[in-house]
Amino acid sequence: MDFLVNGNLTTVSEFILLGLTDDPILRVILFMLFLCIYLVTVSGNLSTIILIRISPQLHHPMYFFLSHLAFADIGYSSSVTPNMLVNFLVDRNTISYIGCAVQLGSVVFFGSSECFLLAAMAYDRFVAICNPLIYSTKMSTQVCVKLVTFAYIGGFLNTWSFTICFYCLLFCGPNRVNHFFCDFAPLVELSCSDVSVPAIVPSFTAGSIIVVTVFVIAVSYIYILITILKMRSTEGRRKAFSTCTSHLTAVTLFFGTITFIYVMPKSSYSTDQNKVVSVFYMVVIPMLNPLIYSLRNNEIKGAFKKEISRKIFS
Repeated sequence: MDFLVNGNLTTVSEFILLGLTDDPILRVILFMLFLCIYLVTVSGNLSTIILIRISPQLHHPMYFFLSHLAFADIGYSSSVTPNMLVNFLVDRNTISYIGCAVQLGSVVFFGSSECFLLAAMAYDRFVAICNPLIYSTKMSTQVCVKLVTFAYIGGFLNTWSFTICFYCLLFCGPNRVNHFFCDFAPLVELSCSDVSVPAIVPSFTAGSIIVVTVFVIAVSYIYILITILKMRSTEGRRKAFSTCTSHLTAVTLFFGTITFIYVMPKSSYSTDQNKVVSVFYMVVIPMLNPLIYSLRNNEIKGAFKKEISRKIFS
Protein backbone atom coordinates (compact mmCIF):
# COMPACT_ATOMS: atom_id res chain seq x y z
CA MET A 1 0.00 0.00 0.00
CA ASP A 2 1.13 3.49 -0.74
CA PHE A 3 -0.51 5.03 2.30
CA LEU A 4 -1.31 4.05 5.87
CA VAL A 5 -4.02 5.74 7.91
CA ASN A 6 -3.08 6.91 11.40
CA GLY A 7 -6.11 8.46 13.06
CA ASN A 8 -7.21 11.35 10.86
CA LEU A 9 -3.78 11.52 9.21
CA THR A 10 -2.69 9.57 6.14
CA THR A 11 1.02 8.73 6.14
CA VAL A 12 3.15 7.46 3.29
CA SER A 13 4.53 3.92 3.63
CA GLU A 14 6.49 3.88 0.36
CA PHE A 15 7.81 6.24 -2.30
CA ILE A 16 7.79 6.11 -6.09
CA LEU A 17 11.09 7.10 -7.69
CA LEU A 18 10.43 8.81 -11.02
CA GLY A 19 13.96 8.14 -12.29
CA LEU A 20 15.74 9.85 -15.16
CA THR A 21 13.38 9.41 -18.10
CA ASP A 22 10.06 7.91 -19.26
CA ASP A 23 11.26 7.21 -22.80
CA PRO A 24 11.32 3.36 -23.16
CA ILE A 25 14.10 3.34 -25.77
CA LEU A 26 16.25 5.75 -23.79
CA ARG A 27 15.68 3.67 -20.67
CA VAL A 28 17.15 0.59 -22.37
CA ILE A 29 20.16 2.58 -23.59
CA LEU A 30 20.76 4.10 -20.17
CA PHE A 31 20.36 0.71 -18.49
CA MET A 32 23.14 -0.78 -20.63
CA LEU A 33 25.34 2.31 -20.16
CA PHE A 34 25.01 2.48 -16.38
CA LEU A 35 25.33 -1.28 -15.99
CA CYS A 36 28.70 -1.11 -17.76
CA ILE A 37 29.72 1.91 -15.64
CA TYR A 38 28.76 0.10 -12.43
CA LEU A 39 30.66 -3.06 -13.38
CA VAL A 40 33.75 -0.98 -14.20
CA THR A 41 33.33 0.92 -10.92
CA VAL A 42 33.16 -2.19 -8.75
CA SER A 43 35.89 -4.11 -10.60
CA GLY A 44 38.21 -1.09 -10.86
CA ASN A 45 37.95 -0.05 -7.22
CA LEU A 46 38.06 -3.63 -5.95
CA SER A 47 41.18 -4.26 -8.05
CA THR A 48 42.74 -1.12 -6.56
CA ILE A 49 42.06 -2.36 -3.01
CA ILE A 50 43.43 -5.84 -3.72
CA LEU A 51 46.51 -4.51 -5.53
CA ILE A 52 47.36 -2.17 -2.65
CA ARG A 53 46.89 -4.95 -0.12
CA ILE A 54 49.09 -7.53 -1.89
CA SER A 55 51.86 -5.25 -3.22
CA PRO A 56 54.52 -4.43 -0.59
CA GLN A 57 55.73 -1.46 -2.67
CA LEU A 58 52.30 0.17 -2.22
CA HIS A 59 52.27 -0.12 1.57
CA HIS A 60 52.55 3.64 2.04
CA PRO A 61 50.14 6.15 3.63
CA MET A 62 49.05 7.58 0.26
CA TYR A 63 47.93 4.16 -0.97
CA PHE A 64 46.41 3.28 2.40
CA PHE A 65 44.10 6.29 1.99
CA LEU A 66 43.54 5.41 -1.67
CA SER A 67 42.34 1.91 -0.74
CA HIS A 68 39.76 3.40 1.63
CA LEU A 69 38.75 5.93 -1.04
CA ALA A 70 38.16 3.00 -3.40
CA PHE A 71 36.03 1.30 -0.71
CA ALA A 72 34.00 4.50 -0.25
CA ASP A 73 33.50 4.75 -4.02
CA ILE A 74 32.14 1.20 -4.18
CA GLY A 75 29.74 1.92 -1.31
CA TYR A 76 28.76 5.30 -2.74
CA SER A 77 27.93 3.94 -6.18
CA SER A 78 26.26 0.80 -4.79
CA SER A 79 23.94 2.94 -2.68
CA VAL A 80 22.09 4.20 -5.76
CA THR A 81 23.15 2.45 -8.98
CA PRO A 82 21.51 -1.01 -8.49
CA ASN A 83 18.20 0.63 -7.63
CA MET A 84 18.55 3.04 -10.56
CA LEU A 85 19.12 0.07 -12.90
CA VAL A 86 15.91 -1.53 -11.62
CA ASN A 87 14.12 1.74 -12.32
CA PHE A 88 14.97 1.41 -16.02
CA LEU A 89 13.36 -2.05 -16.19
CA VAL A 90 10.06 -1.48 -14.37
CA ASP A 91 7.18 0.89 -15.04
CA ARG A 92 6.85 1.89 -11.41
CA ASN A 93 9.87 1.79 -9.12
CA THR A 94 8.79 1.84 -5.48
CA ILE A 95 10.96 1.96 -2.40
CA SER A 96 9.72 1.47 1.15
CA TYR A 97 9.87 4.17 3.79
CA ILE A 98 12.64 2.27 5.63
CA GLY A 99 14.41 1.50 2.37
CA CYS A 100 14.40 5.19 1.49
CA ALA A 101 15.96 6.04 4.87
CA VAL A 102 18.63 3.35 4.41
CA GLN A 103 19.49 4.56 0.91
CA LEU A 104 19.70 8.18 2.05
CA GLY A 105 21.89 7.19 5.00
CA SER A 106 24.23 5.12 2.80
CA VAL A 107 24.67 7.97 0.34
CA VAL A 108 25.41 10.47 3.10
CA PHE A 109 27.80 8.13 4.93
CA PHE A 110 29.98 7.23 1.96
CA GLY A 111 29.81 10.74 0.47
CA SER A 112 30.85 12.39 3.75
CA SER A 113 33.59 9.82 4.33
CA GLU A 114 34.96 10.51 0.86
CA CYS A 115 35.19 14.23 1.66
CA PHE A 116 37.28 13.50 4.76
CA LEU A 117 39.44 10.95 2.94
CA LEU A 118 40.25 13.42 0.16
CA ALA A 119 41.24 15.96 2.85
CA ALA A 120 43.44 13.34 4.57
CA MET A 121 45.12 12.59 1.25
CA ALA A 122 45.81 16.30 0.73
CA TYR A 123 47.39 16.48 4.20
CA ASP A 124 49.49 13.44 3.35
CA ARG A 125 50.82 15.15 0.21
CA PHE A 126 51.49 18.32 2.23
CA VAL A 127 53.64 16.44 4.75
CA ALA A 128 55.42 14.43 2.03
CA ILE A 129 56.41 17.51 0.00
CA CYS A 130 56.78 20.23 2.65
CA ASN A 131 58.22 18.14 5.51
CA PRO A 132 59.83 15.07 3.90
CA LEU A 133 62.36 14.56 6.73
CA ILE A 134 59.64 13.95 9.32
CA TYR A 135 57.18 12.24 6.95
CA SER A 136 57.56 8.77 8.49
CA THR A 137 56.82 10.23 11.94
CA LYS A 138 53.99 12.54 10.95
CA MET A 139 52.29 9.89 8.81
CA SER A 140 52.92 6.79 10.91
CA THR A 141 50.54 3.83 10.76
CA GLN A 142 48.81 5.00 13.93
CA VAL A 143 48.23 8.48 12.48
CA CYS A 144 46.85 7.07 9.23
CA VAL A 145 44.47 4.75 11.08
CA LYS A 146 43.27 7.66 13.23
CA LEU A 147 42.64 9.84 10.15
CA VAL A 148 40.65 7.09 8.42
CA THR A 149 38.71 6.36 11.62
CA PHE A 150 37.92 10.06 11.93
CA ALA A 151 36.68 10.06 8.31
CA TYR A 152 34.25 7.22 9.00
CA ILE A 153 33.11 8.72 12.31
CA GLY A 154 32.48 12.04 10.56
CA GLY A 155 30.47 10.23 7.89
CA PHE A 156 28.51 8.34 10.56
CA LEU A 157 27.64 11.52 12.49
CA ASN A 158 26.49 13.28 9.33
CA THR A 159 24.40 10.23 8.47
CA TRP A 160 22.66 10.42 11.83
CA SER A 161 21.92 14.09 11.21
CA PHE A 162 20.18 13.31 7.92
CA THR A 163 18.46 10.17 9.21
CA ILE A 164 17.00 11.83 12.31
CA CYS A 165 15.76 14.76 10.24
CA PHE A 166 14.26 12.34 7.69
CA TYR A 167 12.25 10.65 10.44
CA CYS A 168 11.13 14.08 11.65
CA LEU A 169 9.49 14.70 8.29
CA LEU A 170 5.84 13.74 7.95
CA PHE A 171 4.57 12.54 4.57
CA CYS A 172 0.80 12.56 4.12
CA GLY A 173 0.27 13.45 0.47
CA PRO A 174 2.12 12.80 -2.78
CA ASN A 175 4.76 10.08 -2.63
CA ARG A 176 6.35 10.57 -6.06
CA VAL A 177 10.04 11.53 -5.64
CA ASN A 178 11.30 13.44 -8.68
CA HIS A 179 14.74 11.82 -8.62
CA PHE A 180 16.43 8.47 -9.24
CA PHE A 181 17.19 7.96 -5.54
CA CYS A 182 15.94 9.15 -2.15
CA ASP A 183 17.71 12.48 -2.07
CA PHE A 184 16.91 14.71 0.90
CA ALA A 185 15.85 17.86 -0.99
CA PRO A 186 12.97 16.30 -3.02
CA LEU A 187 11.82 14.46 0.12
CA VAL A 188 11.59 17.77 1.99
CA GLU A 189 9.42 19.12 -0.83
CA LEU A 190 6.98 16.23 -0.33
CA SER A 191 6.69 16.69 3.44
CA CYS A 192 3.44 18.03 4.88
CA SER A 193 5.00 18.97 8.24
CA ASP A 194 7.10 21.91 9.36
CA VAL A 195 10.43 21.54 7.55
CA SER A 196 12.25 24.58 8.94
CA VAL A 197 14.49 22.67 11.37
CA PRO A 198 14.73 19.31 9.51
CA ALA A 199 15.81 21.14 6.34
CA ILE A 200 18.36 23.42 8.00
CA VAL A 201 20.23 20.91 10.20
CA PRO A 202 21.37 18.55 7.38
CA SER A 203 22.32 21.54 5.22
CA PHE A 204 24.41 22.91 8.08
CA THR A 205 26.20 19.63 8.84
CA ALA A 206 26.84 18.80 5.16
CA GLY A 207 27.91 22.37 4.43
CA SER A 208 30.26 22.37 7.42
CA ILE A 209 31.94 19.17 6.20
CA ILE A 210 32.39 20.60 2.71
CA VAL A 211 33.79 23.90 4.04
CA VAL A 212 36.19 22.23 6.51
CA THR A 213 37.50 19.63 4.08
CA VAL A 214 37.88 22.14 1.23
CA PHE A 215 39.73 24.46 3.63
CA VAL A 216 42.15 21.68 4.61
CA ILE A 217 42.73 20.78 0.97
CA ALA A 218 43.17 24.41 -0.10
CA VAL A 219 45.63 25.24 2.69
CA SER A 220 47.59 22.04 2.05
CA TYR A 221 47.98 22.82 -1.64
CA ILE A 222 48.87 26.46 -1.03
CA TYR A 223 51.81 25.30 1.09
CA ILE A 224 52.63 22.60 -1.47
CA LEU A 225 52.67 25.16 -4.29
CA ILE A 226 54.90 27.52 -2.30
CA THR A 227 57.32 24.67 -1.53
CA ILE A 228 57.41 23.52 -5.17
CA LEU A 229 58.08 27.04 -6.45
CA LYS A 230 61.04 27.30 -4.08
CA MET A 231 62.62 24.14 -5.50
CA ARG A 232 65.67 24.81 -7.66
CA SER A 233 65.58 21.47 -9.47
CA THR A 234 63.22 21.23 -12.45
CA GLU A 235 63.12 17.46 -12.01
CA GLY A 236 62.19 17.89 -8.36
CA ARG A 237 59.34 20.20 -9.31
CA ARG A 238 58.10 17.76 -11.93
CA LYS A 239 58.09 14.83 -9.49
CA ALA A 240 56.34 16.89 -6.83
CA PHE A 241 53.65 17.99 -9.27
CA SER A 242 53.20 14.44 -10.58
CA THR A 243 52.41 13.11 -7.09
CA CYS A 244 49.60 15.66 -6.73
CA THR A 245 47.91 15.75 -10.13
CA SER A 246 45.80 12.61 -9.63
CA HIS A 247 44.51 13.77 -6.27
CA LEU A 248 43.85 17.30 -7.55
CA THR A 249 41.87 15.88 -10.47
CA ALA A 250 39.75 13.72 -8.15
CA VAL A 251 39.20 16.64 -5.75
CA THR A 252 38.18 19.02 -8.55
CA LEU A 253 35.67 16.56 -10.02
CA PHE A 254 34.11 15.56 -6.70
CA PHE A 255 33.91 18.91 -4.91
CA GLY A 256 33.04 20.77 -8.10
CA THR A 257 29.89 18.73 -8.59
CA ILE A 258 28.73 18.58 -4.96
CA THR A 259 29.24 22.36 -4.73
CA PHE A 260 26.89 22.74 -7.69
CA ILE A 261 24.26 20.65 -5.91
CA TYR A 262 24.56 21.82 -2.30
CA VAL A 263 26.00 25.33 -2.45
CA MET A 264 24.57 27.04 -5.54
CA PRO A 265 21.08 28.60 -5.16
CA LYS A 266 18.33 26.17 -6.15
CA SER A 267 16.81 28.77 -8.48
CA SER A 268 19.94 28.73 -10.67
CA TYR A 269 19.36 25.21 -12.01
CA SER A 270 16.46 22.88 -12.84
CA THR A 271 15.54 19.50 -11.37
CA ASP A 272 16.72 17.78 -14.56
CA GLN A 273 20.12 19.49 -14.25
CA ASN A 274 20.25 18.36 -10.63
CA LYS A 275 19.67 14.76 -11.76
CA VAL A 276 22.40 14.93 -14.40
CA VAL A 277 24.96 16.35 -11.98
CA SER A 278 23.94 13.81 -9.33
CA VAL A 279 24.49 10.99 -11.82
CA PHE A 280 27.94 12.37 -12.55
CA TYR A 281 29.20 12.60 -8.97
CA MET A 282 27.43 9.51 -7.64
CA VAL A 283 27.84 7.10 -10.55
CA VAL A 284 30.50 8.36 -12.96
CA ILE A 285 33.14 9.77 -10.56
CA PRO A 286 33.44 6.51 -8.54
CA MET A 287 34.30 4.85 -11.87
CA LEU A 288 36.80 7.56 -12.85
CA ASN A 289 38.79 7.60 -9.59
CA PRO A 290 40.61 4.27 -10.06
CA LEU A 291 41.30 5.21 -13.69
CA ILE A 292 42.69 8.60 -12.66
CA TYR A 293 45.00 7.14 -10.03
CA SER A 294 46.13 4.13 -12.08
CA LEU A 295 46.75 5.89 -15.39
CA ARG A 296 48.74 8.73 -13.84
CA ASN A 297 50.63 6.79 -11.18
CA ASN A 298 53.77 4.90 -12.20
CA GLU A 299 53.97 3.03 -8.87
CA ILE A 300 50.50 1.56 -9.29
CA LYS A 301 51.18 0.65 -12.93
CA GLY A 302 54.50 -0.89 -11.92
CA ALA A 303 52.94 -2.88 -9.09
CA PHE A 304 50.18 -4.10 -11.40
CA LYS A 305 52.68 -5.29 -14.04
CA LYS A 306 54.78 -6.97 -11.35
CA GLU A 307 51.81 -8.86 -9.91
CA ILE A 308 50.66 -9.93 -13.38
CA SER A 309 54.15 -11.16 -14.23
CA ARG A 310 54.37 -13.02 -10.92
CA LYS A 311 51.04 -14.74 -11.55
CA ILE A 312 52.00 -15.71 -15.10
CA PHE A 313 55.44 -17.09 -14.31
CA SER A 314 54.71 -18.59 -10.90
